[in-house]
Amino acid sequence: MNSLFSSSQRTHRLPLALAALALSVAAGAAQAQATAVPADSTMVKLIRGLIQSGALNKDAGEALLAQAQSEALAAAQARPAGAPVALAQVQPGDVRVPYISQTVREQIRDEIKGQVMAEAKAGGWAAPNETPAWTKRIRMEGDVRARYESRYYDMANSNIEIDWRSLNSGSGYDVNPNTNLTLPSLLNTRQDRKNLLRARARLGILADISDSTQAGIRLASGNDDSPVSTTQTLGGGLGKKNIWLDQAWLSYQPASWLTVTAGRFDNPFVSADELFSSELNFDGIAAKVRQPVGDSKDVTVFGTLGIIPLEYSSDNAPSRSQAKMSSENKWLLGAQVGAAWKVNSDNQLRGALAYYNFRNISGEYSQPCALYAGADGCGTDWSRPSSMQKGNSLMLLRNIALNPLDPANTPQPQYVGLASKFRLANLNARWDSKVAGGTDLRIEGDYVRNMAYDKNDMWARAKGGIMNNFGGTGGVTQADFKSGGNAYMLQATLGKASPAARGDWNVLLGYKRIEPDALPDAYNDSTFHLGGTNARGYYLGGAYALDKNTWLNGRWTSSREVFGSALSIDTLQIELNARF
Repeated sequence: MNSLFSSSQRTHRLPLALAALALSVAAGAAQAQATAVPADSTMVKLIRGLIQSGALNKDAGEALLAQAQSEALAAAQARPAGAPVALAQVQPGDVRVPYISQTVREQIRDEIKGQVMAEAKAGGWAAPNETPAWTKRIRMEGDVRARYESRYYDMANSNIEIDWRSLNSGSGYDVNPNTNLTLPSLLNTRQDRKNLLRARARLGILADISDSTQAGIRLASGNDDSPVSTTQTLGGGLGKKNIWLDQAWLSYQPASWLTVTAGRFDNPFVSADELFSSELNFDGIAAKVRQPVGDSKDVTVFGTLGIIPLEYSSDNAPSRSQAKMSSENKWLLGAQVGAAWKVNSDNQLRGALAYYNFRNISGEYSQPCALYAGADGCGTDWSRPSSMQKGNSLMLLRNIALNPLDPANTPQPQYVGLASKFRLANLNARWDSKVAGGTDLRIEGDYVRNMAYDKNDMWARAKGGIMNNFGGTGGVTQADFKSGGNAYMLQATLGKASPAARGDWNVLLGYKRIEPDALPDAYNDSTFHLGGTNARGYYLGGAYALDKNTWLNGRWTSSREVFGSALSIDTLQIELNARF
C-alpha cells in the first residue's frame, strides 16, 4: 500500500493516525455485528474526516473507503435471505463502529509502525531493544577497598633513622653543629601504630575510539603524590579526602600483535612487587608485542619496550639567578622479552627477562658553591630524588664553600642523592598447576641484579660523603660500609589467585630479600618493611570471596634490615574489597 501520510504532515498528524488504528482494532472486536444504522455511515464519516483533516492522503483514504464498503456489502450478501438483522442493544453514549477486515487493520498498523520508526531514527531516538551507539563504546570499571592496619616495631630498633625524603623536601639540613643543634626529621622506629582505618577507591573510564584505538582515564584516592600507594588514611577530623589523576592514556593497535600506549598507564612489564609496586603507574610510551607460535598456539611470545620519563629539570632553576641550569632529565629505559607455554590443561609456565636502565638518577657532587655569598643553590641540587622510601645508600650533594671571614660558623645546608647507579637485570618466572583434585597452585619467583652496583665507585662518587648503611658499629669508613646489589622474591599461592566468584579462596606464603642498592627504593611495594630496600622477611595471607567480585583478605608481614642498624617492622592488614 502507498503511504497513508503525506511527507509534510507526518510529524504533526501521527496522533490522528494512531486514533484511526485504535478505532479499527475496536471495530475488529465487533466484526459480523449488524446495526440499525446504515452500515457505512460511521466509518464513512470517520474516513472522510481523516481525509479532510489531512491525516490521511486523499487517494489512499478513498481507496480505504471503497475497500471497507465493498467488504461490508459482501458480508451483507452472504447473510441468508430473510434472516433478521440483529440489533445491538443501543445505550445512550454508545458509538457504533462497523467491521474492518484483518488485512486492512494490519496494513494500517504496519504503516504507522514504519512511520514511527522512521521518525525515531531521524530524531535520534533509540531503536527498540537497542541503546545509543556511544554507550557501547564507553565502559566504566573500578574498585573499592576498606582496610584495617596495625604496625608493630621492635623496641630494640635504632631510633636515629633519618627521614631522608623530608630532609630533601625543604631548603636543606644544616650539617654544621656550630650553626645547627637540631636533629633532622627522624622516622618512627619504636612506637606501634595500631588500629589504623584506611581506604582506597579507584574509578576508570575506558573508551573504544575505533577497532584499533582505545583511551582510558582513572581517578584514585591517596594521602599524597606517592607513586606507589593510592591508600588514604581515614580520620583527619572527618575532612574531605584527596583525588588524584591515576591514569590517562591512549593506545593504538596497528596490527594484531602490536600495541603502542602513551600517557600515564598501568605497568607494561611482567614483574613482582619487590621491584615495582602493584599500584605503580608509568608515564611515557610503551610498545608491547604478543604473538602465538605454531598452529596449536600453546606457546606465546611477548615483549615490551618502554621509554619512561622519571623527572624533568625545572625550567626556571635556579629561580633567583639570571643564569639557568642546563636540562638534566631522568629516564627509565626498559626492555623485556618472554614466553608463555601451555603445557597441558593443568599446567602453564611463563618466564620473562628484562633490562631496566635508570639514567641520570644518581647523585652528583657539586662544584664549590658560595651559599654564604647569596648563591641560589648548588649546581647538582637537581640530582636529589623526587621520590624516596628508604634503604638506598645516600651521599651528600653539595660542596659548600666556607666563608673565609668565619669558616667555623658557615651554615652548610645539605641535600642527599643516590650513591649507586642502577642498571637492572630482572628474571621473572611463574608456574600454574592444579593439585588435590583440581585446586589451583601458583608458584612464582623474581630475581633482580643491579649490574651497575660497585661499592668502590659509589664511595669515589660521594667523595667519602656516604650517609647510611654502615655496619652498625658506629664507624663511617668505607671498610664499615655495607650494601649489596641483589634482590629476590619467592611466593606460593594455593587456590584462586584472584577471587571472583562466591566461595573462591586462596592462601599464600612468600619470602623477600632486598639488598640496599639492588634497585631504586622509590618504586616498590609500600607494605613490606613499609616500603623501600635493605629489607628481608616473610609474609603470609589468605582471601575468601563473600560474593561475586567481593572478597575479604588478610596479610601478615614480618621484616627486618639486611645490613646496618636494627629495624624490625611487622604489619597486619585485614581488607574488604569489591570491584566492578
